[in-house]
Amino acid sequence: MPTTRAAAEEPGESTERSAVRTLLRLWPYVRPVRARLFTAAFVAVIASCTGLVIPLVLKWMVDGPVAHRDPAGVWLGALYLLLLGVAEALLFGLRRWLVARPLAGVEAGMRADLYRHLQRLPVAFHDRWASGQLLSRGTTDLMLLRQFLAFPMTFLLVNGVTILVGVIIMLLQDWTLGLVILGPAVPVIITCAVFEKRYARAARRAQDQVGDLTTVVEESVLGIRIIKGFGRHRSQARAFRDLSRTLRGTELRKAGLLATIWGVIVTLPEMAIGAALVLGTIQVADGSLSTGTLVAFLSTALALRWPVDSIGFLLAMSQEAATATERYFEVMDAPPEAAVPGAPSTGARDSGLRFTGVRFRYPDAPTGTAPVLDRIDLHIRPGESMALVGATGSGKTTLTALVPRLHEVTSGHITLDGEDITAMSREELRSKVAVAFEEPTLFSATIADNVLMGAEDTAGAADLNRALSVAQADFAHTLPRGTDTQVGEQGLSLSGGQRQRLALARAVVGRPRFLVLDDPLSALDVHTEAAVEAALRDVLADTTALIVAHRPSTVLLADRVALLSGGRITAVGTHHELLRTNAEYAHLMSGTGEAEDDR
Repeated sequence: MPTTRAAAEEPGESTERSAVRTLLRLWPYVRPVRARLFTAAFVAVIASCTGLVIPLVLKWMVDGPVAHRDPAGVWLGALYLLLLGVAEALLFGLRRWLVARPLAGVEAGMRADLYRHLQRLPVAFHDRWASGQLLSRGTTDLMLLRQFLAFPMTFLLVNGVTILVGVIIMLLQDWTLGLVILGPAVPVIITCAVFEKRYARAARRAQDQVGDLTTVVEESVLGIRIIKGFGRHRSQARAFRDLSRTLRGTELRKAGLLATIWGVIVTLPEMAIGAALVLGTIQVADGSLSTGTLVAFLSTALALRWPVDSIGFLLAMSQEAATATERYFEVMDAPPEAAVPGAPSTGARDSGLRFTGVRFRYPDAPTGTAPVLDRIDLHIRPGESMALVGATGSGKTTLTALVPRLHEVTSGHITLDGEDITAMSREELRSKVAVAFEEPTLFSATIADNVLMGAEDTAGAADLNRALSVAQADFAHTLPRGTDTQVGEQGLSLSGGQRQRLALARAVVGRPRFLVLDDPLSALDVHTEAAVEAALRDVLADTTALIVAHRPSTVLLADRVALLSGGRITAVGTHHELLRTNAEYAHLMSGTGEAEDDR
């Protein structure tokens, strides 16, 4: 299984970054909708400040109509309060309407960019990253970012302005009571600073663990036949349960941190309000403060409870959003497949497929290790098919992956008809080269869609039927809906041989000039293999092909054979020549050599 990011992360890594600086990376996505977001924030500020007018109306009512026993004034004050409440509700509703559509668009745009970038990343990146970690970045993390943009980002500003305006109102009403209310400000700020660092660490750990859990679920679904076949459902359930418990512990740690800060943020201001109530009551009794002023002061303080109480979870959501942003850009910052300066064309004399001094070492291989491929020199002439033979682990699949640039050569050159493949765009290169791998991958689509992925958009039914015929995949026509039959995920509703034949059909449907086949017939029975080989001979007559082979029956499809040993090409010749002259090749082909000679 590829290494997960969670395993690679140091526990304290996320504390080294600035949440604000990290969140600012979202600006390119937010910029197109900034007008509506700024308008929504302004509307929310007006709505919140509208609520602060209510205590002033209460002061007027208590010191005026109530004190003078004026029923008409009381009813007028009640009308003012109703209008203010309705206005506040409508303004907050308008804010939500303003942000809903643009933020859904921001999330969709980020998800599309992530998916597009994943398609452009090199195979080596996907080898290192667990699929569940990538999936969680495209789902859970983006959901957190949309929630942050919709709520915490706005209300950190709105609540900050509301608290500032409310404090000014209270100080203007009575500065001594205002100072009492401001007393908890310093301990609350210190608590928030400590909380932010600790919560950031826990949030990063939790989101990485969600990725690990997603990976286990995905692998269990895709490997359900293996799990059931070997009776491993209990051990898989235990592994899942262990990861779930780990995630539960992290979430409880987050909940504990949030409860702590919330306790501080709620308790200290409440104590300050209680102290202000006692002091204000004494002042009213002394006649130095009007009853209406005390009512307005306490109403303002109570109106600020929500903005103050919300600081804790707004900071928590902001930290989770910062972590989600960090995780998102870990993928987006990964460099895509880069164009490598290629060698100039060497002309028609170098036509066909040629490897010249090719060396390859995996990018993340430890320093000092030997290259997988070392000084590969091989020429496949135009229209010729070359079988590539070697022991398990000799680098055959790696060599074939270099032709369509699934991996980049470490040094040396590969040319197609004299043109270095690194001088071509990947679209041009992959329009010339078709591949079929030993492990065929099918998508949750129709059989026709899966096969025609290997052809231009103009390919039609005739091309599809020809490719199915070559691959001996005519079974597709007998399925309930023919070639419009939907195959399950990974094509698991089909047998291994059927999947392999469809993958072969996908490789030949576009009539490619160059064909790379990685042991394409390994899952076929003897009779089907013979039929496919017979049909392939016609295809290979017009194509330059490199075929990884393990069996003599596949080797005999090729005009010549290259033996790969120790990362180097050690012999080239026909099947019969190498059987006579090369002991290693004869050993690889042993057990069936005589039968093949008889054929």
